[in-house]
Amino acid sequence: MNSTFITQHFEGVAADITRLGYSLNELRESLEEQIQLLQMRELNLMPLELLQEATYLSASLDQLAKELEAENNELAQLRALAQTAAMINSTLDLNEVLGRAMDTVIALTDAERGYILLRNEETNEMEFVVGRKIGREDIEDSQMIISRSIVEEVIKSGEPIVTTNAQEDKRFNVHESIMSYALRSILCVPLIYRDEVRGVVYADNRLRPAIFGDSELKLLMSFANQASIAIQNARLYERVRLQLAEVTKNQQLLDSIFASITSGVITTDPNGIVSTFSPVAGAILNLQSEHTIGRPLTSVLPFLYEGFEQVLTDIQQQDRPENLEVVTVIPSRGPATLNLQFSPLKSEGEILGVALVLDDMTEIRQRDETLNVIRTYLSDEMVSNIQSIESLGLSGEEREITVINADVRGFTTFSENLSPEEVLAVINQYLTISSNAIQMYGGIIDKYMGDAVVGMYNTQLNPLDDHPERAVKAALTLIEEMHKLHQVLPAEQCLSYGIGIHKGLAVLGNVGSPSRKEFTALGDAIIFSKKLQEIAQPGELLISESVYEIVGSKFRTEPTERQLRGSNQIVLVYRVLGAIE
Repeated sequence: MNSTFITQHFEGVAADITRLGYSLNELRESLEEQIQLLQMRELNLMPLELLQEATYLSASLDQLAKELEAENNELAQLRALAQTAAMINSTLDLNEVLGRAMDTVIALTDAERGYILLRNEETNEMEFVVGRKIGREDIEDSQMIISRSIVEEVIKSGEPIVTTNAQEDKRFNVHESIMSYALRSILCVPLIYRDEVRGVVYADNRLRPAIFGDSELKLLMSFANQASIAIQNARLYERVRLQLAEVTKNQQLLDSIFASITSGVITTDPNGIVSTFSPVAGAILNLQSEHTIGRPLTSVLPFLYEGFEQVLTDIQQQDRPENLEVVTVIPSRGPATLNLQFSPLKSEGEILGVALVLDDMTEIRQRDETLNVIRTYLSDEMVSNIQSIESLGLSGEEREITVINADVRGFTTFSENLSPEEVLAVINQYLTISSNAIQMYGGIIDKYMGDAVVGMYNTQLNPLDDHPERAVKAALTLIEEMHKLHQVLPAEQCLSYGIGIHKGLAVLGNVGSPSRKEFTALGDAIIFSKKLQEIAQPGELLISESVYEIVGSKFRTEPTERQLRGSNQIVLVYRVLGAIE
């Protein structure tokens, strides 16, 4: 039977009993009138037992009606309790639900107010979580008035307390809260979970005494039993929710950390199953994390290293880190050089898996190979200074340098009667001795211009304190090597150098585009050294006054005045004859 049918049945029976009671009352009154009438006529024809039976039957019907009403009220309470249980267990957010449930309790017990107090798991103090009053309204914090003594006794004993009139109850009328707040009917039951009092349900009525009895006590106890479980479930859910939120927060933080570092990170469990696969690792290995998590690492990365599986086993068994650099071919990417750092994952001495940190060394190794090639042209010191010019970008830096400008004289006329191959073979011999001489004293080759070469000293690549002296020594060595070359060349291939050296300011930096740059110099040092080279005779070395001021005491020189090409300007220069012994 459903609840509606039962209610209708109770109401029908109650109506029948009421009608029957009315009929019996009418019959009893009619019998009394007949008896009085017969007595007046001094007749005794109707037995008194009939009237007594009617009276007894009427009283029995009244009692039955009261019992039926009580049963109906109890049924309503049980029905409300079932609905409350369903409502409480339908959600894990109990604040609103417990308030609505307390409204039901207040309505069924005729309480004026109802409260739920729970023990704070951190402070161990009892705190109000629900406070409701007639009219389905919340009670403000300042109006939450209860008998603390009764609450404390229920918490201490774990037993419910019912008082019909607290002001006359000798157990409690000595307490100030009872008297000052005019508390009368009070019902307080414990909220017990796993034999521990976790809180109380408290109901009272300050206006009417004796409104709580066994029925109300049973109702509130049943409600408390249901609420205890639901509250504990909600607290457990809240703890799990907070833990999940913390785990999510930590995971997001971990993802953020992984994304901020250039190394890829992979972790496995003790069975080698991938548990973490950072985005950087995915970018390095050209894999998506969703295709790796939960799979054996050896099947995810079979291309990585031939002895991969044995390395993972050794790391866990021997509890030691391992560092490898491997050259492999990554699918859909191609050849790559990777640095692999394996470490055991441990917690309280227990091996929980392996952490693998990957660094893509491909570009670094390619750069190293490029630098090795460069070292065949530049000194190690110059190579180590390459980063200083890389940091300039496409800008420049002004500094004092010494420039040597050397040009092969008579080469244009000489080359007219030779094939291009023969011309190239001869000119390379001259450029070789000039380049070797410049680099021997720490200079760098700025550029080759046909049969001319430009060298620089004291750039960012080759900072030197004695750069003017080094440039002059390089020029003298060049001339000496040229004479040696003449001894093995045919007479028609014996050519001479004209050399100019100047010390001055220049702006040095990168020119070109971000993808193709050249390091060069612009300024007085470059321009004037070329002008000196243009006015130098074959086999002659000319230096400017700025160079002479530094090295004049170390070399044999002759001052000479020369007119610059394309200009009327006469300048004082110095012809270097050799070093002072």
